[in-house]
Amino acid sequence: MTDDKKLTEDLPEPVVSKPRINASLVWLVPVIAALVGLSLVIHAWYEAGPTINIGFQSAEGLDPGKTPVKYKSVIIGRVTAVRLSEDRSHVVARVALEKSARGFATADTRFWVVRPRIGLGGVSGIDTLLSGAFIGADVGQSQEPKDDFVGLETPPTVTHGSPGKTFDLHSDDLGSLDIGSPVYYRRIQVGRVSSYHLNKDGKGVTLQIFLDAPNDQFVTTSSRFWNASGIDVSLGADGLKVNTQSLATVLAGGVAFQDPPGPHDATKAQENDAFTLFNDQATAMAPPDGEPRYIRMRFNQPVRGMAVGAPVEFLGVSFGRVVSINLDFDEKSQTFSTLVGAVVYPARLGKANDKLVALAKAQGDDEQMSQMLGKLVDRGLRAQARTGNLLTGQLYIAMDFLPKAPKVEFDGRARPLEIPPAPGDFDKIQEQIADIVAKIQKVPFDQIGNNLNDSLVELHKTLQQVNGSVLPEVKTTLQGAQKTLGNANNTFAPDSQLQQNLGGTLQELQRAARSLRVLTDYLGDHPDALLRGRRADNDKPSQAPPLPPPQDAPSQGSKP
Repeated sequence: MTDDKKLTEDLPEPVVSKPRINASLVWLVPVIAALVGLSLVIHAWYEAGPTINIGFQSAEGLDPGKTPVKYKSVIIGRVTAVRLSEDRSHVVARVALEKSARGFATADTRFWVVRPRIGLGGVSGIDTLLSGAFIGADVGQSQEPKDDFVGLETPPTVTHGSPGKTFDLHSDDLGSLDIGSPVYYRRIQVGRVSSYHLNKDGKGVTLQIFLDAPNDQFVTTSSRFWNASGIDVSLGADGLKVNTQSLATVLAGGVAFQDPPGPHDATKAQENDAFTLFNDQATAMAPPDGEPRYIRMRFNQPVRGMAVGAPVEFLGVSFGRVVSINLDFDEKSQTFSTLVGAVVYPARLGKANDKLVALAKAQGDDEQMSQMLGKLVDRGLRAQARTGNLLTGQLYIAMDFLPKAPKVEFDGRARPLEIPPAPGDFDKIQEQIADIVAKIQKVPFDQIGNNLNDSLVELHKTLQQVNGSVLPEVKTTLQGAQKTLGNANNTFAPDSQLQQNLGGTLQELQRAARSLRVLTDYLGDHPDALLRGRRADNDKPSQAPPLPPPQDAPSQGSKP
């Protein structure tokens, strides 16, 4: 052990030395590149915005890595991938938004694909023919974050933040209206239809319209809206009238509104106020309908030409319409009758209805005014089916007072109230025509014809006798009369002896008249000549003028 210990002590102690680092500068390049790449990754991660998913019906126009997302023509993101949904019902576009567009990942943001579109409302998206389709965006005011969206198939007609107001219109059906249909005020477009949906009960449609500012101030709580689609043609006493808002409403439909005439509430309507959309302007501007009442009429004659929707008039004022037409059978009389049901609005009668209601309440009548209606029936109130159009034969119900109407029993407690009918004018005409035809059929035309034939035979015989015997004698008589007239003409000719004798006789009468005048003048001057006789010429007083000679004194050779 001592030897081993001695050998161990003789060995040298090891010296530990650290190695020297001798790195080349070439390794600095990848290190710097890695640092730059890491900084770019960090910068991209810091500048990147949220990633969202948008569902569309199809991937038409969507190109991953190329299709941008724009808001007011500014790119705020880009489509990174497009995939099919799990149920294969639609496609999902994955969009990477920029950091500045983080506010677009909220609950009320809307996205849609902008493509070239041609419709009745106009042409849009023409710029995408060169640049390609892109996704449009519209951000709202919500702060709730959201990653999954359902894209719109058509661009929205109203974007968030547009100045104006939105109103709701309730209608029985949509008609020809569609999203983008114009809204007119005094024939000027002031808005458009932004959306529509079917009511939850399925009994109507609610449309949402948007009116641009400042035209939204013209909507008041009394405004009336009506469907201005198509062309309104009316023929009245003043001629044919054609009314339409514009050519666009004929093709794409439209809505118009206006305040009713006369005094009304001019308070401005508030956002999302609801109104009724009427079918036409005349109905919209009519007075308020008030509470409807259902009545029924039983007609025993055919009512061909009566249709559901036909007007019901009271003394010429339309205050209801026909809602049902059914047949009924009476077992006792074994006859058929027609039951016509109608909905009427008594408030349309204006002051007349107000006075009737007040009078009924004063007399303790019920809400249906059964007693008052019974009195009107006793005065001759009847329902008639009258012809409204001679060309089409369309009928309408006219409630009028007929003084000569027969008395009928009226049950005011029946529900619904049944108004007694009366035959219409056309039915009366048919009855009168039938009576006339029956009377004409009773006329013995055969006997009259035989008698007329016998009379014509006798007349023929008489004419033969006249032609055979009477006419020759008449001819002879006319010839003798002609000769007599010729002799008379010769007798009264200017150069005939009779005419000369008549002329001489007249001249003699004229001379006698002149002599008588001279005699009377002389006796007027000498009345004593009747006793003493005519004085001699030398006894004439100097003052007496000589008698004038007659103007037509005969010549010396003629006799006095």
